[in-house]
Amino acid sequence: MVASRDDIVLECRDLGHWFGSNKVLNGINLQISRGQIVALVGPSGSGKSTLLRAILGTHPPRTGEVLMDGASYRSPHRDRGIVYQRYSLLPFLTAQQNVAFGLKLDQTSLAFRCFQFWEWAKLKTEHMDQAAELLDRVGLSAAKDQYPSELSGGMRQRVAIAQALIMRPKLLLLDEPFGALDEATREDLQVMLLKLYSENVEARAKGEQPPYTILIVTHELNEALYVSDRVLGLSQYHHGGSEGAAIVYDKAAPVYRPHAPKELSDFVAQKEELLKAVFSDEVIQHHSEYVSFWEDREKLTVDA
Repeated sequence: MVASRDDIVLECRDLGHWFGSNKVLNGINLQISRGQIVALVGPSGSGKSTLLRAILGTHPPRTGEVLMDGASYRSPHRDRGIVYQRYSLLPFLTAQQNVAFGLKLDQTSLAFRCFQFWEWAKLKTEHMDQAAELLDRVGLSAAKDQYPSELSGGMRQRVAIAQALIMRPKLLLLDEPFGALDEATREDLQVMLLKLYSENVEARAKGEQPPYTILIVTHELNEALYVSDRVLGLSQYHHGGSEGAAIVYDKAAPVYRPHAPKELSDFVAQKEELLKAVFSDEVIQHHSEYVSFWEDREKLTVDA
């Protein structure tokens, strides 16, 4: 699946942010196409969370603008969903009820539920059916009637992701979603992301719009290279870094099929390049030196 500039979901134009005298972000320019899974990495203090909040809309940038489908915005909207490292499930609802809860709030009111009971009962059944379908998609159909306290950490995180996906956001933001999980559980959830990417590929092949566009923030470089089709590096280690972090790395990543062997040897060269371009405070270069994603895509298209 080749990313195209013709179907840009998210765009950041000359985005900048600071807190007092602390200059955090400077001149962030970014485009993400529909159906991409993009990983964002960077050293501590590089402004990854600040950029994520600007994209979410909870903390608008001081300068520049963020656009979704070409329209500028400065506040949160259901078009942008987010899953944090610490999942926020309601303990008194089952997994299925937790996933359906967002639809209830979005599509009904207290008055509707009280005074149009039969219509609400029908709609509730539809919501629960959609929630069950999503739980099956993330591998939790057998646990749909369990409460959060009965689920493992990985299972709760799957519920949180399903909870976000049921709102059908144009962009799903994942903020270190697997950071607190053990290695085996983490790998299971990475495979889940690869399955979502496979659904995107299948949709494209049918001429349909890919359903999932995801931006995942992670500190784990192997994970970034494994689950994404594109890796961004945000760093203050560049010429002009005193004015804030910039996108200093933007290249395609290897694409894996779910359950295909994970060959870490495939990552070695690109991982070393990431460490040099993004994380090393001893190698300072122009911020655009390792930014070539779109140029590489266009070259591949021409060569094809």
